[in-house]
Parts: sequence; C-alpha cells; structure tokens
Amino acid sequence: MMAVDRRAFVLSLAAAALGPVAPAAAAPLGRVRELGTLRIAVYKDNRPWSWRKDGKLIGIDVDIAQALARALSVRADIAELVADESVDDDLRNGVWKGGLLGFQPADIMLHVPFDRTFAMRNDQVAIIAPYYRESFQFAAARGALDVNAPPTQYRGKRLAVEIDSIPDFYLIGAFGGILAKDVVHFPGGTEAVTAVIDGRADAVLASRAQIDAVLHESGATHIVRRTGPLPAFTTPGWDIGMAVKENSRNLGDAVEAILTEMAASGALKAIFESHGVAYAPALAAG
Repeated sequence: MMAVDRRAFVLSLAAAALGPVAPAAAAPLGRVRELGTLRIAVYKDNRPWSWRKDGKLIGIDVDIAQALARALSVRADIAELVADESVDDDLRNGVWKGGLLGFQPADIMLHVPFDRTFAMRNDQVAIIAPYYRESFQFAAARGALDVNAPPTQYRGKRLAVEIDSIPDFYLIGAFGGILAKDVVHFPGGTEAVTAVIDGRADAVLASRAQIDAVLHESGATHIVRRTGPLPAFTTPGWDIGMAVKENSRNLGDAVEAILTEMAASGALKAIFESHGVAYAPALAAG
C-alpha cells in the first residue's frame, strides 16, 4: 500500500472513531476582543519560523504572532499545526474546519503561500498580509567546491537537502539525474545546513531563511553562497502571508494594518534579524 493511501486509511479510521467533525467558526475581530484571546496557528517543527528549543516554542512566526496579539490588546494562544499532505489541507485543519484529531481552528494562520491561484482554490479563507519573500539558496563549505560553477560539476560531492522537498527533486532529477547518487537526505532544511557546517556534507540547497538562521546560531564563518541562480531551477521565490476564515475579514483588515505599521517602524525587520534572518519584504506588499 502506498504511503499516502495508508495515511488516508488511518485517518479514515480515526474519523470513524471520533465521529464527524463539525466546522467551527473562527472568531471575527469583535469576538476576538470580547474573548480577549487571539488563537494563532503556526507550523510545528518549522525552524526558524516556529520550533521548540529546550521545550519552549520560539521562532520568527511565534514572535510575529505575539506582536499581533499585543497590538490587539489580547492574549496570544499559539497552536502548533502538524503539516498535512498539502497546504490546502493545512488551511482546512488550521483555519476553517479543524483537524480530525481535535485541533481547533485558529483565528489566523501564519506561513501561508501568498499566491493568487492558490487563494482562488481555497475560497473558505482569505489570504492576507504578505510579510516575507522566501527563496532557495545553494551554499557550501569553503574549498569544498565552486558554488558558482554549473551544477554538473558537483558530481561526487555530498549534496544535502531536506527529503521530499523542491531542492531534493531538483538535484535528483536535473541534468539527466547525474547528481542523484550524490544527494544526501535529512529530515529538514536546517538539519541539511547543519550537516555542511559539521562536515557531514559538502554543500546544501535549502531556503535562505534556514541557511541564515543556522549560520547565525552556529557562528560558522566557513560557508559560502552561490551568487547567481541555479540553471533550470524554476522556483525563483515566493511570498509568505497569513490566512483568516472568509467570514473574519475584519480581523484580516486589522492584522494587515498592524503588519503595515510594523514594517514601516522597522519592528518586523527587527524580529527577523533577532533570529539571524535577513528580512526580505514580500513582492506583493509593494
């Protein structure tokens, strides 16, 4: 049985045991203020955005969530969402319906792709407030290889990637698959970056935020980055935003106003820099 089919089967058993999951309404702005709590969904184990260090939930998205709640004069209830098969599933579980295993929908969810096509097929939510421009980057230990050389010259080098990610598919499939045997898989992008720092890999293809954060935390100075795009790499970057339930657009309007002020004052940039990540404004933010 394929992994996806097996997972669907297990979830169907869980659904049968628990009974139907009724849609739960996320709170519009007035209700959030009445309750005194803003429930914010962030991804679990999504370093440097939202992850646990010594048992404490930290990260860029965690800090942004807390800043939003403070600006609304309410308490932040930050919930960790386990990623599902797709971001569409995550929006269903995190914002407009809730999860099979009891996850209650949040008033707002962070780290959502800010993309017109994606938004159109998810009409149960409103995707708002683009706050960062993410991209992938290639980096290597100094002297291990020429980071600006054509990737075909990386044969025989240990190339670290997050398993089943866009970098993974690129390095395995590009150029007739000649690099497939050189790819070394790790559970996440930050682990892949760490492997290069520790000498367990020669180079890494990961998100710029992951590379920034790990280099900042480790203090490593022997990592160099490619200055130009990778050939045939079709993902130049993407905007990250937030989502609220469709009937909570007034909450979305308030959050967008807060993010605009944070960007203008430098508070948003300061959050990124506190985690060692260079702030890159979303293109959609103007």
